[in-house]
Amino acid sequence: MQEPFNIPDHINKLRRTLVVFTAAVMLLALFIFITSKNPSIIDFSSPEEGPWELKDPVTAFSSGEMPGEVKYGYMILTETSKWIGPDAHDTQMRFSGNHLSCTNCHLTQGTQAGSASWVGVPGRFPQFRGRENKEGTLQERINGCMERSMNGKAIPEGSREMGAMIAYMEWISEGLPPEMEANYKGFTDLKIPEVKVDLMAGKAVYDRECVICHGDDGQGIPSESGYQYPPLWGNDTYNNGAGMHRVLTAARFIKANMPFGIATKENPKLTDEEAYHVAGYINSFDRPEKPGLERDFPDLKLKPVSTPYGPWADEFSEEQHRWGPFLPIIEFYKKEYGITKTK
Repeated sequence: MQEPFNIPDHINKLRRTLVVFTAAVMLLALFIFITSKNPSIIDFSSPEEGPWELKDPVTAFSSGEMPGEVKYGYMILTETSKWIGPDAHDTQMRFSGNHLSCTNCHLTQGTQAGSASWVGVPGRFPQFRGRENKEGTLQERINGCMERSMNGKAIPEGSREMGAMIAYMEWISEGLPPEMEANYKGFTDLKIPEVKVDLMAGKAVYDRECVICHGDDGQGIPSESGYQYPPLWGNDTYNNGAGMHRVLTAARFIKANMPFGIATKENPKLTDEEAYHVAGYINSFDRPEKPGLERDFPDLKLKPVSTPYGPWADEFSEEQHRWGPFLPIIEFYKKEYGITKTK
């Protein structure tokens, strides 16, 4: 019987290589043909960029990298009294009624977490607000600040100034990942003390932590345009209709941000009790009064428990709404109306 013909190993290896090479060429040709007919199936975009970084408005402004309308918005928000306040050359542009700048509360040019940062704000509107009992626009929210925190009057919603402020807020919010939005929203959590505000305890905190910037008389430190550190009471600060005039709101802001440059949302210096008592102390002094406050919160059940002016949907006293203790009021709304209140 004849022996089978044996193909040498090197010939077998060469044959397998040719088969693989031919198949690869055919697949490449097929791929080129398909993609030439439908290029959209390939992602020709650039490689994924690195992690999102918070913008540095000061550097962008000084270097000229900030777009024009964004730059104008930045100037309005950081030097408010100069552009749309008492120091504006054009008297028709004097919308703000005090010498505060918006960034006296919205700290670090509105980028600081825990200070009602503007990062991510444009994406949260329209938004329901109990004070007006309706869905409101970002323009309306800004004007709420103008009429209360800035003790002034509303800016025309279609004005260049309004558009520029919103352009700035949109600019610092660019690319914000959804999972980071909550970090920049509002102030911080506060475990509400069971006791009423102790004004003497608040004064002790103020004298120890606050007086160096805001002064013995609470009048702050002026700058060339507004204040380096703002007044906390008196005629040139927020009026009694502002959110900051509520003890629980002010306490959350103070806990997350004060002393300025030391405390952060993640690492506060003051305890909940210290922030609570000093917020009451600051709000124990006279300040401008806003007319028409009785029209706030048409649905009185939505009124924050520490709102110091009536009417309310309960029988607790004005003194308790102003100074606490607030937990019994919170428990009442939970039991009576099924509403969970935190401020």
